[in-house]
Amino acid sequence: MRVYVASTTSGLRELLDTGLLGPPPLTAFAVTPGLREWYVDDEVEELEYAAMLEAARASLRLLDADDSAARRRVVVAADVPDAAVTFRDDLDRGVVRVATAIGLADLASVHVDDQAAEAAVTAAAEAITAADLGDPAAQDVVDDAEGFELSWYANQEIDALLELL
Repeated sequence: MRVYVASTTSGLRELLDTGLLGPPPLTAFAVTPGLREWYVDDEVEELEYAAMLEAARASLRLLDADDSAARRRVVVAADVPDAAVTFRDDLDRGVVRVATAIGLADLASVHVDDQAAEAAVTAAAEAITAADLGDPAAQDVVDDAEGFELSWYANQEIDALLELL
């Protein structure tokens, strides 16, 4: 099953250093029954994109707590065994728990904001808690960051990407 794990540039560095994303259990996002019901689309690519956007929003929460990370949302897409995944739509749409460690070989891709998004992502990371609590002005700030598309990178490109940040 393809899962989307929220991360930061600090998390990517740790992934390269240890070879693992984790430790398990990991909270991630995937195409779940709750996401299908909310998104009301049968196109797998559209549903996976929606799951990735949920992970990108979760990356803002991680950035809010990680002062050392570059102000860019990071999402790691990985393929894990179906048996290792538990749906947790009771927590939020698309949420899953992954019971196994995710290694570099499991990565399908990494998605990261470009430099142009940094100011919007910085502001969104500072506003995400208020947005989660229903503040409409904070939600507008988060929406501004979510207007930026994440760029795609292969797992072999992670080291070079981090050198640029």
